[in-house]
Amino acid sequence: MKIVDVCAFYAPAGGGVKTYIDRKLAYARSAGVEMVVVAPGPASGIEQRGPGARIAWLRSPRFPLDGKYHYFGEGKALHALLDAEAPDVVEASSPWRSPSMVADWSGDAVRSLVMHADPLAAYAYRWFEGFAERPTIDRGFDRYWRHLRRLDGGFDTVISASHSLSRRLEAGGLRRVVTNPMGIDANVFSPALRDDSLRRRLLALCGLEPDAMLLVGVGRHAPEKRWPMVVSAVMAAQYRLPVALVLVGDGRERGRIAREIGTNPHIRMLAPISDRAEMARTIASADALVHGCEAETFCMVAAEARACGVPLIAPAEGGAADHARASGGLTFEPGSAASAAEAIVMLAGQRSPAGRPRAAVDRTRTMEDHFSELFAHYEALRDRRRAGVPAPAFIPQPAAISMAGVA
Repeated sequence: MKIVDVCAFYAPAGGGVKTYIDRKLAYARSAGVEMVVVAPGPASGIEQRGPGARIAWLRSPRFPLDGKYHYFGEGKALHALLDAEAPDVVEASSPWRSPSMVADWSGDAVRSLVMHADPLAAYAYRWFEGFAERPTIDRGFDRYWRHLRRLDGGFDTVISASHSLSRRLEAGGLRRVVTNPMGIDANVFSPALRDDSLRRRLLALCGLEPDAMLLVGVGRHAPEKRWPMVVSAVMAAQYRLPVALVLVGDGRERGRIAREIGTNPHIRMLAPISDRAEMARTIASADALVHGCEAETFCMVAAEARACGVPLIAPAEGGAADHARASGGLTFEPGSAASAAEAIVMLAGQRSPAGRPRAAVDRTRTMEDHFSELFAHYEALRDRRRAGVPAPAFIPQPAAISMAGVA
């Protein structure tokens, strides 16, 4: 099988999408699947990643809002490249313009839209949450929902990494959604990594004794991550119990987060931890992982905390919520510092005699599980197409979320 992934947000200095694509290339090599990633860049060229795996860079304009990215300017060159590659499956890894180009391509490959982003949750809902309810916002952004429904009609499958996102997409009128959660590296994250001496040092850094509650937050300092809201929630909880917060990460919101913290001695910001083993030990040593973003399509750090047996405090929507519910953690109203503070206090009340909140630890889902299921799904679609078998009829499921303005 040959897969071509048209990935508009792959870049040398990229973040989560780059990490995901690099791991997919490595898995494809081990599985004997030929994999080509088509990415926009400053110049056209081929970058080999081993036998049967490569990046095909396509010269494209620079993305005006972030200089490390480029974007596919027009479909002609992309279509010519797809013609030359002749894949069995072509993926589009963005919900924006590039999947429309893939849908318009005249080739006979299976088409898959991979939802690496949830733009409405990341932007529209957050921007207008103080002025309108979500059904009203959805009506205002019905053009985007119509765009997604058109893509749904032009693709054979739409891959979603969380049940939360899948329910919203189906409620929005998409008919080909398949939920395939991602996974983690099971060899790195484990409850056995809990280090009580590290926990005591982190609490001491925050000026608190070992009987206090240690919260850890990990992620980019970006607006959609809502770290100032998390800081406000922790400050509110601190009036009722001794609780420390250690934020690991960096980004353009760092100054705003620092201003929100002010002179509070019980909240500390740490630089990103690049060593995966050290990151795993830090997460495993926390009493809970706190997360503020409801726009995660999967939330890798939540999955890593879950694998470490660490309870989660997360918004009630988005990928992090799936992990919180599955592991016995707590959820709060998205964007609400007061609701998040109540969740912190409630989880603190569940602490065991040893000082650790109770958390459920189940089998760790790995990225190998994710890719194995994904490629098997593609093979089944490819085989049906080759055999001339019509796609199975769509059976509507009861909508878990009301979506106003959907035709």
